Amino acid sequence: MAKLSLGTRLFLSHLLVMFVGLGSFICIAKISSPRMFVVRLEQLEQRGFFTVRSARTYLVKGFETAWDNSAVWSVIFGVSASGGLSYWACRRIMKPLNQMKEITQKLAEGHLEERMPESEIPEWNQLGNSFNLMASSLEDVEKRRRELISDMTHELRTPLTVVRGYLEELANGKVESSPELYVRLIQETRRLERLIHDLQELSKAEAGYLSISLHPISLFPLLTSLVEKFADQLMDDGPTIELQCPPELPPVLADNDRTEQILVNLLGNAIRYTETGTITVKAWRDKSKIWVAIIDTGIGINPEDLPYVFERFWRADKSRSRYSGGTGIGLAITRRLVELQGGVIEVESEVGKGSCFRFSLPVI
Repeated sequence: MAKLSLGTRLFLSHLLVMFVGLGSFICIAKISSPRMFVVRLEQLEQRGFFTVRSARTYLVKGFETAWDNSAVWSVIFGVSASGGLSYWACRRIMKPLNQMKEITQKLAEGHLEERMPESEIPEWNQLGNSFNLMASSLEDVEKRRRELISDMTHELRTPLTVVRGYLEELANGKVESSPELYVRLIQETRRLERLIHDLQELSKAEAGYLSISLHPISLFPLLTSLVEKFADQLMDDGPTIELQCPPELPPVLADNDRTEQILVNLLGNAIRYTETGTITVKAWRDKSKIWVAIIDTGIGINPEDLPYVFERFWRADKSRSRYSGGTGIGLAITRRLVELQGGVIEVESEVGKGSCFRFSLPVI
């Protein structure tokens, strides 16, 4: 048995209500009207206006005939008017739903720019707004997917092209093998390994598959160790790194290894974009959270780029970032790691003055 559409159901429901109303009215009127008419005649006779005993049956029959004719015409006109009005109302109610069906099909075909128009019905308008938000989200996801594929392809192509070029020249005898050449090849393969590792980490983080083991940890020893480790790697003519963290900070509920990964990513970015000046690692308590900030005096980030710093493969200066070793994935992983530990991450920056990346972790 074929299923009825919503529009047909609405139309039939209107007709059913109309028939029930008309049927009830006709049945009640058919039973009560003749009796009420006879009672009225009897009242008139008792008052002495006239005597209609001999003509009562004739009058009642005439009344019933008139009533039946009126009822038939009432049903005809009522059904016609109500049916037309029901059909118009159903069409009006179903129009947004049909539009949504057509737009959904277009979205499935790849036309992600399609949107629902406004409706005069508030409920349909609310549903249309929610539908448009979903469509905008899908369009944004598709745009980022294309950008991801494009950027990932470019990132993979660069080291592969370098490695292939050197290997072809070695095979053709155009260059001689040397330790420097092998070191360059090793650097390019490590760059590929780092990119693949970052992509795997990002995929796991976004899918929620990263293992997070939350337990009480003290940030002061971790920050001290990292600052000392990075300070040993800095050149004499490069930036200096300092720690501003009170030893009495309460422990936080976090994953020690993931927290260290967050700090390494943020410190690595700060060092990459700070040629001279100071990199400050600062920690403080704010109510039920511990905030950790990485503050540098580097090149800074343009205001229009700030909303995108935690997006995959984002770079303010793509060429410099690529040759300095960045993949554009580290900050996306960092944000997800912070969120998985119940914290938030923020950024403030000013071009030419530096940047401040800070994140929070819950206090036990």
